[in-house]
Amino acid sequence: MMICTRFAPSPTGLLHLGHAYSALFAQKAAVDAGGQFLVRIEDIDSGRCRAEFEHAITQDLTWLGLGWGQPVRRQSEHMDDYKSALDQLQVENLLYPCFCTRAEIKAEIAAAGHAPHGPDGPLYPGTCRALSDDQQTQRKTNGEGFALRLKMDLAIERAGPLNWSDLGKGEIIATPEIFGDVVLARKDVPTSYHLAVTIDDHIQGINLITRGEDLFEATHVHRLLQNLLDLDTPDYHHHPLLTDENGKRFAKRDKSLTLQQLRENGKTPEQVLTMIGWDTSS
Repeated sequence: MMICTRFAPSPTGLLHLGHAYSALFAQKAAVDAGGQFLVRIEDIDSGRCRAEFEHAITQDLTWLGLGWGQPVRRQSEHMDDYKSALDQLQVENLLYPCFCTRAEIKAEIAAAGHAPHGPDGPLYPGTCRALSDDQQTQRKTNGEGFALRLKMDLAIERAGPLNWSDLGKGEIIATPEIFGDVVLARKDVPTSYHLAVTIDDHIQGINLITRGEDLFEATHVHRLLQNLLDLDTPDYHHHPLLTDENGKRFAKRDKSLTLQQLRENGKTPEQVLTMIGWDTSS
């Protein structure tokens, strides 16, 4: 089986040194196996994504010497794929509308005194899950905004025990319940990161997902969605994150460490590889 990897940035800012490492890591995994490396633009958040940032991403990757196969997939052009998946989950009664605002959720958790915590903070307390069909319909008719949440307990019951293979950590038992009733779509953004990347990776034939270890926990949800939607299960390799001299991870707000700024300051691709500790001997 030919290995296929991908680098999937969001065009919400300029690429930094951490992105360079992640892109090179994905490409190397494919090249070493005689496989294929793809690029995807994760631009579902129309409020934050910018065309100029997408152009800069392509420019930066080309400057680093990375080439990729197939046309770039842009998530914003494939909303029908995500809607089809949501429709499937809806038919199976695995979704419910949540009308709570973030402020209301925060207040509900505060009033409860404590709440279980997951990777993204306190878990949603399930306020809207008790709404009847008539109540849901009425609130939608009233024009209230809502998110679509996964009925996590029913989804896990449907899927049964799950695991995945991580090349760095071995066999991992999936525990998606740590996220609670996770959001899979919102009124203003008709899909979520979790749903979109899971669908995209299947459609693009990605069978080795390399990404930073900050996304390791998200894989629990992705593995569940793969099962519920009858999608392929890839292997994973979550690599360490690059940090600065103070141990702080690189972020898009670090303007001085963007690839564009480094290039404009006269740095060469080879010097950037040295800065991220990339082994160029192989």
